[in-house]
Formats: sequence, C-alpha cells, structure tokens
Amino acid sequence: MSRENSLVTAQWVEDNLDTDGVVLIEVDEDTTAYDKGHIRGAIKLDWTTDLQDQVRRDFVNKEQFEALLSGRGVSNDDTVVLYGGNNNWFAAYAYWYFKLYGHEDVKLLDGGRKKWELDSRELTDELPTRAKASYTAQEQDPSIRAFRDEVVAAIGTQNLVDVRSPDEYAGRLLAPAHLPQEQAQRAGHIPTSVNVPWSKNANDDGTFKSDEELTALYDEVGFDTGKDTIALCRIGERSSLTWFVLTELLGRKNVKNYDGSWTEYGSLVGVPVALGDEPGSADGKGN
Repeated sequence: MSRENSLVTAQWVEDNLDTDGVVLIEVDEDTTAYDKGHIRGAIKLDWTTDLQDQVRRDFVNKEQFEALLSGRGVSNDDTVVLYGGNNNWFAAYAYWYFKLYGHEDVKLLDGGRKKWELDSRELTDELPTRAKASYTAQEQDPSIRAFRDEVVAAIGTQNLVDVRSPDEYAGRLLAPAHLPQEQAQRAGHIPTSVNVPWSKNANDDGTFKSDEELTALYDEVGFDTGKDTIALCRIGERSSLTWFVLTELLGRKNVKNYDGSWTEYGSLVGVPVALGDEPGSADGKGN
C-alpha cells in the first residue's frame, strides 16, 4: 500500500463530491458531530450502534455488515472515503473494519474533519438520499485481527505497540477521563509492549506525518521490522489508526489490531501485567 492508494486530500474530496461511485462516510467518536454539519453527500456510520453487536462484545457479523451497507446504498465497487473528527480516530477504525470484511477500495481523507474545517470548506446539515444497494462482504480477514491468546503468546516475541497515553500505559490512569465506562479491572500494560501514543502519528492539522517522520517514530522505540506486530489501545479504535500507519503508509507486513485491547487484557485472570513507563520483562517481573 501507499499514500496514493489509501489517502485522499481534502481538495480531492471537494473535486469529487459529485463523482459517481465515490461514497463519503463520516464516523466520529462524538456520534452527534455529523448531525451538526457534514460534508455534502456524506452518509453517517455510528460506531456504537452500526458497527458493534448490541448483545455480545464483538463486531456486527458478515450478514449484518452486508445489510448495513446495502441499506445505506454502498456497493462493492464503490470507492469509500472515510473521515471523522479527532484526527480520524474512529474513521481509521472503520477503515480497518472495511478491510476486515474485504472492501478493496477504501481510503481516508487525510486530516479528516479537522483539516476540512481548517480549510473553511463547506459543511451542510442536508441529509443525502441514496438508493439501496446489494453489498456482499467477505469473511473476516484473520491476518489483520488479533485475539487474546495470540497477544499473550506474543509477549517477548513480537512487536507489541500500545498506543494509549503514557499515563494509561504506565497504569496511572485506567481510561481517558471522558470515557470512564470503558475501564479494565487492572491498570498497566502488557509486558514488553512499547508505548507510541497514536496522536504522534499526526501533524497539528490532523494530516499524517511524512513517511520519514513516521519511520523515525517507530525506530526510536526499537520497532523490529523482522517481527510480526500487534497494536492495541483501550478498545481497538486508536490502535486502528496505528495499524493504518504501519500497514497502509509504511508498508509493514504482518500487523494485526487487537480490538479486545486493554479493556479485555486488563480484566483477564492470571496474565502478566507491567506497571510504570518501561516495557517490563517477558516473565512479568522486574517492572
């Protein structure tokens, strides 16, 4: 992958607002942001209700995803352009989600909603109308999603990249202050994981840093390009953005996102936990 295949600029989006086969989708942490104003023609996906099973802690299944996109008028051959607030935090989560179900042509608006607003480009509250489509999803791609047993086995053997804030990583904070409902039973981090906060991937205007800057960011913490990698955060949304950077921008192979993340790992019985600002040892001691 490359920037040309996975990112579009705000100007490209403005130039293609009326292009057939281009579907804009806004996905925000603040699920009311779209309703206050959005890019003309964009549809909304609510990550809490559209992308999450409402009974089990899991994604909507293949059939539910097909019904969702069919109902919103998205076809398999559409170019899907995702954007959202907070440096594309949840837009990147949706991007990973589309890839998980095999959508080929999906991109992020570089800088997301922040860049669009900084450019003073038009927002509207007019809701688009799209004819229903017939969408067929692929089975989930297990090569980009990690589960807890893989994560435990990866301690000391793979790159584990924890993208939460330094205070969450060290165990000084269980969850971001505005998200207290998404806490684990214990604070800390997975032993041998390194801390590269997700926000370091972006410039002040929300666009992604250059490939050279991103490479230096991961080299600085000893990222081993010869090993497989698992990214994690709290529930898998911030780590989706890091997965995007490593896989789609830097072309790293064998990178998975652990969407169970710390809310799952930090509640498991008997697994090792490290505290403090250092990665800790593979045996869970010495931290």
